[in-house]
Amino acid sequence: MTGKPPFERVVSAHGSTVLRVCRAILGPADADDAWSETFLSALKAYPDLPADANVEAWLVTIAHRKAIDVTRAAARRAIPVAETPDPPPGAAGSRGPGTAGAALVGDDDLAEALTRLPAKQKQAVAYHYLAGLPYADVAAILGGSTEAARRAAADGVAALRRSYPGVTPHATPPATRATARATARKGAPR
Repeated sequence: MTGKPPFERVVSAHGSTVLRVCRAILGPADADDAWSETFLSALKAYPDLPADANVEAWLVTIAHRKAIDVTRAAARRAIPVAETPDPPPGAAGSRGPGTAGAALVGDDDLAEALTRLPAKQKQAVAYHYLAGLPYADVAAILGGSTEAARRAAADGVAALRRSYPGVTPHATPPATRATARATARKGAPR
């Protein structure tokens, strides 16, 4: 007897968390495939998982790797376009390289705002705030220190507050700023 719950219970308990992480990292189009691939891989490896392992962190790690696989595969696929990006010399209406992201401008959806974050920030936000993993586990998944994971998540949340219209950046009340300055002066060397 291994002392581990049946894999069906693991899927029931952690399936929604893994799906949220996949959606945050990949967007809704590829999330379902990454979720399925995550649990297929987990099913194969589950018998070898130690009974005292953090199953949620283990599944998020697998989802992270599957998200990388999906991202790499998407980068290798050709993208059909109506016209080639390099028009013949002297052609009117040629577009510059900066127009590729124009379709993202004005999109107010939080999932879309997440996709615009740098990869480390997006992953740190997803793993900590959506999956509920502690920063130590996030750092282990991302391959950095706990402090770096905390900083990436904080920077990601700050960027979301600035760019996502559904969240109003909170201003520090004047009284709090004055208290912070007074506290800083007390501890400052003279």
